[in-house]
Amino acid sequence: MKDAYRSIPKVDVVLKEPALADLPYSPELIKRAVQGELEKIRESIASGGLRESPDAFRVASGVAQEIVAVMESGLKEVINAAGVVVYTNLGRAPLAKDAVEAVIAAARGYSNLEYDLEKGARGSRQNHIRPVTRYCFGAEDALVVNNNAAAVLLVLSTLARGKEVIVSRGELVEIGGSFRMPEVMSMSGALMREVGATNKTRLSDYRSAITDNTGLIVKVHRSNFAIVGFSEEVELKELSGLAREFGIPLYTDMGSGIPFDLTPYGIPGEWTIPGCLEFSDVLSFSGDKVLGGPQAGIILGKAGLVEQMAKNPLHRAMRIDKLAIASLSATLRLISKGRCRDIPVLRMIMEDISEVRSRAEKLKRRLRIGGAEVVPTRAVVGGGSAPVKSFPSFGVLISTPRAAAVHARLRKGSPAVVARIEEDRLVFDMKAVDAGLIPVLAGKIREALGDGT
Repeated sequence: MKDAYRSIPKVDVVLKEPALADLPYSPELIKRAVQGELEKIRESIASGGLRESPDAFRVASGVAQEIVAVMESGLKEVINAAGVVVYTNLGRAPLAKDAVEAVIAAARGYSNLEYDLEKGARGSRQNHIRPVTRYCFGAEDALVVNNNAAAVLLVLSTLARGKEVIVSRGELVEIGGSFRMPEVMSMSGALMREVGATNKTRLSDYRSAITDNTGLIVKVHRSNFAIVGFSEEVELKELSGLAREFGIPLYTDMGSGIPFDLTPYGIPGEWTIPGCLEFSDVLSFSGDKVLGGPQAGIILGKAGLVEQMAKNPLHRAMRIDKLAIASLSATLRLISKGRCRDIPVLRMIMEDISEVRSRAEKLKRRLRIGGAEVVPTRAVVGGGSAPVKSFPSFGVLISTPRAAAVHARLRKGSPAVVARIEEDRLVFDMKAVDAGLIPVLAGKIREALGDGT
């Protein structure tokens, strides 16, 4: 074992190897990486995994590859050909051009984020987003935090800490990242009071649960699942009447904030922001889903209740950053001007099916391969919106026994491509593919297919 330890090259010897000398990173960073790698070699020798250390050349080569892999990793452009408009794992909503320009303007210099230019004194960042949000949705007041999970926690902590919160058993949801409503309620200091059954909750269940210690009645959008068949739930209008009868605030957690009725676009019966605002004392939703903006949690409601949340010390830990303020403001201005089709997510949902078919036909022509065909598909909104509903779309289908392998190659490309596999057939749904990306997508598909399908 002593000979094995003696075979470990010295740090300064490894650092002189050409593989490390050409790296564009600081000497300190490279030295730490080498020391870390040599320590792993020592541990491997001690455990019996190695009888002799790699030489300086191999150590340096391995360290160089690791440094490049770590330092040059990060967000990668992806072409979304999966037919999911708000694809949570692919970054949710692509921003509108106006929003991107607003982010660039806010990022490249200083701004009056928390400075009152008129008074020459400290101001509030909420002054730049709160009024715009309030005006856009016609709410008494508004508050914006960094995501909807934060909004839920802030609402519960402010309005129901130490008090009971009444919620239907059928709405105790878990969404992405193991975010569970009961755990959030517990963390907020609220006391959860479950009512009804998983599949049926009636107004009488809520009524019988009300006590002197009831602080809040909560209605939760199920987001990523639906209860069908032998089921029953209480509508917001009914719940609102009960809440007002007892003087208890009604809070609606919408999850995804849908700004208007999507029935004309093939997605009927979904909760909308105006509909929920009409009957709720407080409601919250995400800014980066159907709304088409950046990651944010938007709270709307009665002025007195919202102001309490603004003064909660927890608000500071959840505050929205300047880039999100800039992009969300731009997005809300587009909605307020009726320019919803300038917002990519809303444009995709609202566009005529003929436009999607046209993009599919263009992709097929660009591919110039046998066996590719334009087919009707079904796209979904995604992001926890309309979980059991789909709407018409078109895509290009390619039959190949190597579908999984081809898809793997597509995912490793630059840009990467994410599509669907249906029974050994690759389907490139064009609902979320911009026309400008068609030549790039076609090239990546041909490249991944190699010498044939």
